[in-house]
Amino acid sequence: MSKPQFARILYKISGEALMGNQSFGIDPDMVSRVVDDIAAARDLGASIALVVGGGNIFRGVALASKGADRVTGDHMGMLAIVMNALSLRMEFEKRGVAATVLSGLAVPQVCETFTQRGLIEARDRGDVIIFAGGTGNPYFTSDTAAALRAAEFGAEAIFKGTQVDGIYSADPKKDPGAKRYDHLAHDDLLEQQLGIMDASAVALARDNSIDLVVFSIHEKGELARVLCGGGTFTLVNTPKSKK
Repeated sequence: MSKPQFARILYKISGEALMGNQSFGIDPDMVSRVVDDIAAARDLGASIALVVGGGNIFRGVALASKGADRVTGDHMGMLAIVMNALSLRMEFEKRGVAATVLSGLAVPQVCETFTQRGLIEARDRGDVIIFAGGTGNPYFTSDTAAALRAAEFGAEAIFKGTQVDGIYSADPKKDPGAKRYDHLAHDDLLEQQLGIMDASAVALARDNSIDLVVFSIHEKGELARVLCGGGTFTLVNTPKSKK
């Protein structure tokens, strides 16, 4: 396999991806598969950090839509993200790969609280860094947390593993005529409201010159292939003349 096209990336994984074929919770086989893919990409020499969602366990927005307090619901969602992060860390440790969980929500009994100093120390050790607990604040999505942590990590790109092999004009599972894009600009995502990430996350990535790479999480080994420019994916970046 050829050389990675990015030296440092942040990999965004949805909580739903960790369900595997289950309807709820964490599928150990899927966690193992995801960690295998990350370890293979890391072996190519790339520095990798992760942000995982919590939708497989709990969604604060869903609770708030039924009249519950949004702030409390979002904090519960952050705790779900911490649970997913710990499951990933355990799987890395089984393989002898050093992994550090840094949480935006302080839960010191189970993992380190995020600080920039802690991030730099873990990055310089060569650990896989798993950012948990979102931003630590309500009203912010895990997509926004991914863009924020990518900027703090110094990532060149955010890799987003999704249910399909790139960005489409509509959901290809519902619309067979949906157009697939090989390349877009950040502003295209915002103007066309393509919905692959929320607007604040896309704008933050654009303003920090962080590329977005969207591909299917269901293809085994695809992370490493896409990292080296192969596989199937959509690249989102800002033309150099506009940076």
